[in-house]
Parts: sequence; structure tokens; C-alpha cells
Amino acid sequence: MERIIFSPMKYVQGPGAWQRLAEFAAGLGATGAYAVAGPHVLKHNWEPIEKSFQARHLPLTAHAFAGECSMTEIKRIVNEIHEKNCGVVIGIGGGKALDTAKAAAFYAKLPVIIAPSLASTDAPCSALSVIYTEEGAFESYLILRNNPDVVLVDTSVIAQAPVRMLVAGMGDALATYYEARACFASGKKTTAGGKSSLSALAIARACRDSLFKNGLRAKLAAEAKTVSAALDDIVETNTYMSGVGFESGGLAAAHAIHNGLTVLPQTHPFMHGEKVAFGLLVQLALENAPQVEFNEVLSFCRRVGLPTNLAALGLENVSDDELQQVAAASCAEGETMHNMPFAVTPQAVFAALKIADKLGA
Repeated sequence: MERIIFSPMKYVQGPGAWQRLAEFAAGLGATGAYAVAGPHVLKHNWEPIEKSFQARHLPLTAHAFAGECSMTEIKRIVNEIHEKNCGVVIGIGGGKALDTAKAAAFYAKLPVIIAPSLASTDAPCSALSVIYTEEGAFESYLILRNNPDVVLVDTSVIAQAPVRMLVAGMGDALATYYEARACFASGKKTTAGGKSSLSALAIARACRDSLFKNGLRAKLAAEAKTVSAALDDIVETNTYMSGVGFESGGLAAAHAIHNGLTVLPQTHPFMHGEKVAFGLLVQLALENAPQVEFNEVLSFCRRVGLPTNLAALGLENVSDDELQQVAAASCAEGETMHNMPFAVTPQAVFAALKIADKLGA
């Protein structure tokens, strides 16, 4: 099996980066753009974006994202793109809005520009969309032909976002190294379609190191609504390093546990990265990782405010039967649980859920 590394064609990060959306859309040869935008973006950030397109005489159609990256929503957008004869798709907003834009561009066979309003997930850079049911339960991974053509990250926008979003992004990024390490050991196929590589593992390790160094200070900067050197580093860590690291390094138990947790409606109010962070603690318990390593991850989660037990994810009264459902779903056929370097059973996951919960209490 070959070693394969995926990444976006262009990654641009800095204050005011969104002011270049029309420039990059025109650079892709588009005669019209279709934007999938979150409601907060349409209310607070839309006017300067719209004016930049008007200045270039480039038609721009806005679609208010409906809330779930579901096939129903994706199909509706693709139909509108064809009706408007648009030449590029732009995703502006949070992770699910971005995944929806990427999936719509995939089915419409068009280039895509991604402009995250949050540093809450590693979705912006990936050639992957996570598909959910209309009710919010995980359904499948949609593997795309290409990574985004352009990723534009406006740090001045991200600094104004709720701090919880940045911290959730740290939770998602935190799992990157430990899952890439597992995939490197197992030699299993990554999301990029090949084996993990030394380069991907190095990026994943640097992702972890940046979190431990900058995470708390970045949170403090976000609380002050200001862009600091630490915040700048964590935005890149959450977005680019974690994106390239997970896609080319591979996913394993932590994300499988996340997907399993989504079968319980009590977890739906919690963010992707919050569930992944606890999923990582479960992975470490499943691996019987050294206690010092478990404690290092646990300590980081506590410092920045990530969930470390089931109660913190709304599951304080969860039954063993419900946890068995989580364990079974995390081990379903095709799940990334099977990228671990040893065979994993639902019984083993159930035990790891219990152990991680006790250690994180």
C-alpha cells in the first residue's frame, strides 16, 4: 500500500482573510458563486463579503445553512447550484456548514472555497464530509475527490467566536496524534486512501505539542476577543495541522467512540470535539496506555475545559444498556475502530468507557 498525503491547494490565515473571498473565487474562473453560510455569518459578516463580490461584478447567491449536513440538505443545495448556474461553491461558517458545502461541490463537480468562522474542527482542510441524519445522528463518511481548492481563515473573525468553539477544536485536534500513531502501527488505510507516512505522523505530533504549549494561552486570548501569537498558533493547529494530520495520518478509536456516542440523544447538544476528547481518553484506556500519558491528556482537558467523563457529556444517568449501544456502534463494520493495531470488541470498548469515566471523574 502506498503512502499518501492530502492537503488543500492553498491555505491562507490572518486577520481580514475573508476580504479575499471574491479574489479567490475569480481566480478559480467562476462567473458566479454559491455560498453556504451559517446564520451568524449572514447576520454579522455578510455585508463586506457581498460588497467584495459586487466590486468584482461577480454574482453571489447565499444559502442559509439549515443545521445538519444531511443528504436531504445537500441534494437541495446541488439543485439550486444548477438552477443558478454557479461556477464555485463557498462554505462559510462552522464545521457542518463547511462539510455541506464540500459535499455539494463534490456532487455538482465544482471547485470549493472554505472559510471557517470557527476553529472548532479540522473539517476545513479535509477531502471528507461527515454525513448525519436529519435528526443529528452520525450516518457515514463521504470521501471527496479533492481537498478544498482554497481555505481562507480569518483570525479576526475567529477571535470573536464563542470560546467553547475554540476549545472544542482543541479536543478534535488533541486526538490527531494518538489516532495517527495507532494507524501508523497497524498499517491500516487512512482517509487519504493509503498508509500513514512519517510526514503525516510528524505533523500529528507537532499538533499535539502545539496544543500542550499554546492551548491555555490561546483560550485566554479568545476570552479577551483578541488575536495573540498563541491564538494564531492554535487556529493553525486546530484547522490545518489537525486536518492534514487526521486525513493523512488516519482515524482510530477516538473518532469511533464519538460516532458511537451520537446514538444517544443526550449527547447531541455537545460539540464534535468535546465528544472526541472523551473518546481519546477511552482510546487510551482501551490501549492500556501508560498512566503518565493518560494523565497528561487528562490534565490538558481539565486545563482548557474539555469533558473528561460521561456526566460532562450529559450522560450522568446513562445505563449499561445505553453504553453497550455506544460500544456496539463504535465497532460497527467500516468504523475507524478497526484501524487500531489490535482487534477490538464491543465488550472491550464498554470496559474502556467505564474505566475512562472513572479516571476522568
